[in-house]
Amino acid sequence: MRLHIKLSKNTSIVPFSYQEQQVSKLHYWLGKNEIHDKLSLYSFSWLKDGRKEGSKGLNFRTGSQFFISCYESSLIKQLIKSIQQDNDFGWGMKIKALTLEKEPDFEYQHRFLVGSPVFIKRSQAEEKGAKFFYYNDREASQFLTESLQHKLNDAGLSYEDVSVQFDESYQNPTTKGVTYKGIFNKGSICPVIINGTPEQLAFAWNVGVGNSTGIGFGSLI
Repeated sequence: MRLHIKLSKNTSIVPFSYQEQQVSKLHYWLGKNEIHDKLSLYSFSWLKDGRKEGSKGLNFRTGSQFFISCYESSLIKQLIKSIQQDNDFGWGMKIKALTLEKEPDFEYQHRFLVGSPVFIKRSQAEEKGAKFFYYNDREASQFLTESLQHKLNDAGLSYEDVSVQFDESYQNPTTKGVTYKGIFNKGSICPVIINGTPEQLAFAWNVGVGNSTGIGFGSLI
């Protein structure tokens, strides 16, 4: 289930790292819950229609919009209930409208656009820290597939024969990053192609792909 959220224009500059506020508001609206420490079976997109104001941040002169998708529809219902009681998003932006969207009817392959960069991170056994992978790395498809299989298994769904890959025919892939709680993370802005059952594709549409969907990466359109 997907909840589209329409926002009014801001009255103060929105920082480039606004995703921290998105996550904070999400958990505030959900109230006491267990999803914060669990595998993220949800995803959300970045804000649309922002204009840079130099190095200060972003301005949304005509307002903005984003979506939150959850595998469990009960979470969407809780979000709606809470937002109706408190529609403040921050920086003077208020939630003006909510629209629900059910999972589309998928076939066995679908090309998804992305609502936020697809982030892939893996730890390195012989080196400190982790390595990021992007649309042009040969390991990307394997890691994207493994991440989706892990989430399907966690949800009790079949993960057999599902596969995820970046669309290699896309002409304008790029990368984009954001600082989240002092750590800079960067992902790929490139469509992904998913092969699997209609149920697996609908699941991916909700939970996103790659790592860190719970902090705003890897949402699918």
